[in-house]
Amino acid sequence: MKKLKRSARLVEMTQYLLTRPHTLISLTAFADRYQSAKSSISEDLAIIKEVFEDEGLGELQTHAGAAGGVKYTPKMNRDQALSIIQDVCRQLEQPERVLPGGYLYMTDMLGQPGLLADVGRMFATAFASSDIDVIMTVETKGIPLAYATAACMNLPVVIVRRDNKVTEGSAVSINYVSGSNKRIQTMSLARRALREQSRVLIIDDFMKAGGTIQGMMDLLYEFNATVAGVGVFVESAEVGTEERLLEDYVSLANLTEVDMKTKQTAIRPGNFFG
Repeated sequence: MKKLKRSARLVEMTQYLLTRPHTLISLTAFADRYQSAKSSISEDLAIIKEVFEDEGLGELQTHAGAAGGVKYTPKMNRDQALSIIQDVCRQLEQPERVLPGGYLYMTDMLGQPGLLADVGRMFATAFASSDIDVIMTVETKGIPLAYATAACMNLPVVIVRRDNKVTEGSAVSINYVSGSNKRIQTMSLARRALREQSRVLIIDDFMKAGGTIQGMMDLLYEFNATVAGVGVFVESAEVGTEERLLEDYVSLANLTEVDMKTKQTAIRPGNFFG
């Protein structure tokens, strides 16, 4: 590209990093791209690193050596994340969102790109130190959350289907017991969708007893894969701990109380906030 003034180069370099998270970019690549000396590029990166950290946008890590460079890791500081989730909790407490069975209507919120981007950064922050190969979710409402998280972590997404699709070829199917209503249901995953021995981060929109997530974990066993983490947007505390099938997970919001008669709910930030 053409040689840019430093101010323009800083803007373009920042955009370049933001759209390539978890990607190691060498100083040589930047020097060639902007037709600038490596010393100038290093100074620019120091400025960007300071702004990212001061504004809570993430970390810019430097890797030394011939094969080194810089890598951008999206993160969100606790105060910023808490403010966003507190607003989410207020919206979810609207009486008209209460559905039969103690569920909440969240589809409209899961269609907001800005909120999805924020949630993706929160999950990326929670699992930044985990060794993960792929993001997994089950259709359908968990899909936008999974893709938002994957965008921040620069990872592929695998979608578990309720029914096997002929367009996906041979698949592994299992039966699992839904933790909330104890019904036996089926889920399947195409054999080509996931490499064996992958490390998988499971993302879901809502968890009561955790039956669906446990089903995905059982499905991963058939692929000799490892569950590297579990993240849920909203968990329900209406289910007792003795009924909960999972112990190790990260939640962003916690539905602590539902009164079906008055349509009143109480929602607080999840265990991500300690």
